[in-house]
Amino acid sequence: MTTAHTTGSAGDGIIGLPDPPAAGASALPAGTFDGVAVVVTGGGTGLGRAIATEFARLGAAIVIGSRKPEHLDAGREAIEKLGVPVLTARCDIRDPEQVAALFDTAEAEFGLPGVLVNNAAANFPVPAEDMSPNAWRTVVDITLNGTYFCARELARRLIAAGKPGSIINVGASYAWTGGPGFAHSAAAKAGVKNMVETLAVEWGPYGVQVNGLVPGLFPHEDMTADIQANLARTHDKDGAQPAMRVGRLRELGWAATFLASPYARFISGHTLVVDGANWQRRALTNPTVVTVRDQMGRGPFVP
Repeated sequence: MTTAHTTGSAGDGIIGLPDPPAAGASALPAGTFDGVAVVVTGGGTGLGRAIATEFARLGAAIVIGSRKPEHLDAGREAIEKLGVPVLTARCDIRDPEQVAALFDTAEAEFGLPGVLVNNAAANFPVPAEDMSPNAWRTVVDITLNGTYFCARELARRLIAAGKPGSIINVGASYAWTGGPGFAHSAAAKAGVKNMVETLAVEWGPYGVQVNGLVPGLFPHEDMTADIQANLARTHDKDGAQPAMRVGRLRELGWAATFLASPYARFISGHTLVVDGANWQRRALTNPTVVTVRDQMGRGPFVP
């Protein structure tokens, strides 16, 4: 068994959480999602692609929705390598008509989808006093409204057809804690979390599960340049986690496939945080406060 990177010595007893099984492993039986179409918004890159990949390994037909053709191409290439059916479609989830068209295309190709992963979101760090009204609207519109439009579209179709299904909304831990530097995204993700709890109750009688999935730090090459720059200021990312390591992308995919699997049918209205307990970390003494502006290397505020 391999162990995580540590900053202490063995004598300190600091070993961190063990690394997960190798890529390609799964706790679920092979073929768990045979015959199931899984829609993943923003599934062409980063965390969305990692989630789509694990569903594909378990037999699902994958539908990737994204605004950017290059992201769709990257997602298609990754899934085709696994030898399973994949469909990509341009979709701006802020537009309910485009969302409906995405599901029309998916249903025509693979039948009514049984799983939706609402992964698409918008985010970038900015001090709240510098944030423009357009920046606020854009992030809230994509992250909160888009998630709702997609969830609503699949639920309406499942309810009308009398079929069960599973919806997973990808959230963020600052939905609970607040997110300095991310006021727009934190507010939107708080709405997404509340949506999980509300819709799970409303749609449970129709056989539709709704759950949340919150990733911790899962570094990947598709992170935006500004977020990568913020991470670069933390020299030891492993040592900054209680687990003494960052997440492996496949771990998030495994969590998503479990929540949507037949083995989690009685789990609904729950948000699963996959971050090695990082969001629950507290210090015995409060560190010196550093403003968001200073953390981002910005000068004094100028109106």
